Amino acid sequence: MDKFLITGGRPLHGRVVISGAKNAALPALAASLLTDQRVILHNVPRVRDLSTMRSLLEDLGVDSSVTHEPRGNRVEIEARQLLNPVAPYELVKQMRASVLVLGPLVARFGQAKVSLPGGCAIGVRPINLHIKGLEKLGATINFDHGYADVRANGLKGTEYYFDTITVTGTENLMMAATLATGVTVLQNAAREPEVQDLADLLNKMGADIEGAGTPNIRVRGTGKLHGAEHSIIADRIEAGTFLAAGAITGGELTVSQCDPEHLASVLADLEMAGVKVVRGVDDPQTLTVMAGAKLRALDVTTQEYPGFPTDMQAQFMTLMTQAEGSSVITETIFENRFMHALELARMGADITVNGRRAVVRGKTPLSGANIQASDLRASASLVLAGLVAEGETVIDRVYHIDRGYERIEEKLTQVGASIARISESD
Repeated sequence: MDKFLITGGRPLHGRVVISGAKNAALPALAASLLTDQRVILHNVPRVRDLSTMRSLLEDLGVDSSVTHEPRGNRVEIEARQLLNPVAPYELVKQMRASVLVLGPLVARFGQAKVSLPGGCAIGVRPINLHIKGLEKLGATINFDHGYADVRANGLKGTEYYFDTITVTGTENLMMAATLATGVTVLQNAAREPEVQDLADLLNKMGADIEGAGTPNIRVRGTGKLHGAEHSIIADRIEAGTFLAAGAITGGELTVSQCDPEHLASVLADLEMAGVKVVRGVDDPQTLTVMAGAKLRALDVTTQEYPGFPTDMQAQFMTLMTQAEGSSVITETIFENRFMHALELARMGADITVNGRRAVVRGKTPLSGANIQASDLRASASLVLAGLVAEGETVIDRVYHIDRGYERIEEKLTQVGASIARISESD
């Protein structure tokens, strides 16, 4: 099992190129099931979750190939036929986004059997809203031995209101509605850039979708989709993570090939915390964290987009350990997403957790320790802590970070960090 060995205390300087968004590439791969023609995706990040999704598609009978490009992967997918409509527990337990095949399978092939995700380290995240929406579209669902068995003899357009905003739920029903008869209106839909990116791909495939990026999405079913070529948007969470890395180490770090509009809430809170971030004059897809910032404590509450993202909460908590004063961080999206706080405390952070609120008292010096990652974004927060800590930090279970960050140790090394991937035998 791989680990990271980090020697802290080195300011980061240089440029990091941001990869494609994992959370946009996953539904894009699932959307390939909606047509028997070839779908070509560019800027697909080289991360473990995408390999898992490709394995699932191939298990369903989909042909796929990968070509390395200067930026990310080129993935070609062709779903001419369905050999097996089952998304097994073995794959779903590795990556909950496997549930994204549910809507496309039911819409095009009339059946799907998907393992129920169950719980995970950061919360329960049930798929009941996906199921209710498919029922409204005309599907019938039976639950058996931990699987949702969904069948439909043609879906019909409907109006559906999400009781709770859900990104994957919005994506699943939006994909299903493209092949339904009539018009579907999704209300209280997720507004994330990844939802908009999926709608862009689907429209290139011949779908008729309006309103993606707003709370109300209108889908006119077209009956049949065709192949398309599409480039995945930049990963806003990776960009935010590297901006926080530059700020916490006191360096001057540039992130490029990102979309600052997708980072509006993160940039606003970084600047309120004393971080100076400058947008490139000649290149609007470039952001630079300037050296010399004196960090100030700031209260942060996670919210659905366009609010502060839950996927940046852990990284911001680490940043606040180096800020003057007390910060209150409130997590409203997931009920169990403070597991990194215990590991940060082992490194010297002063953090008190009470339910969904964490109080961070800074500035506290961090010291290197043997620590353990519990989930993807917790891993990133611990890497940030290791970068600023005195001495050596060893992070165990870094397979979590491989799920969503492409070669993070290589990117950090290129901008001056001392970080190495080591194996159990090293």
